[in-house]
Amino acid sequence: MRSLLMPLKTVCAFALFTALPAVATAETFSLQVADLDHGRFRNEQVFSGFGCHGENVSPRISWSNVPAGTRSIVVTIHDPDAPTGGLGWTHWAVVNIPASQTSLEKGASGNTQRLPAGVTETLTDFGESKYGGPCPPQGKPHRYVVTAYALDVPHIDVSPASSPALVAFQMHGKIIAHARYVATYQSAAN
Repeated sequence: MRSLLMPLKTVCAFALFTALPAVATAETFSLQVADLDHGRFRNEQVFSGFGCHGENVSPRISWSNVPAGTRSIVVTIHDPDAPTGGLGWTHWAVVNIPASQTSLEKGASGNTQRLPAGVTETLTDFGESKYGGPCPPQGKPHRYVVTAYALDVPHIDVSPASSPALVAFQMHGKIIAHARYVATYQSAAN
């Protein structure tokens, strides 16, 4: 009886170790932001207004390894360091991106030729439904959290006039996974 158990243990161990590399090499949902300077926004992406003199061009944002079951993507840029009593500041929200899409092109905001068909840009804290770049007060650098959310629904019920809170509410319970990239920006002294 003992001689039969040893080979069975060996077979089970072999089966387990054969399966492990497939699990260990699974790619995770990830996000990249192009055209940054060592993780910092350049003047091209900086807001034009509120005392900032940037070009306000939305950056190229791409993602990979979208999880199975994803039916749409939402991309947001949020500054958690904004002086808003802990609320932060939403700089961009793009919703209802088809799951087959893998990026938002540079300068896509406000340009229907560059945005994927069917997407909606919703309100930012600048009060507009388009990209608004970094423009923090002088002082410490601010973090800009760029997030891609994989949703299990083909679209959420929002419009260009929808607030960041409504977008978050509509995503609630529909997020399969998210990928983040944290960029920074610090306003220059006058």
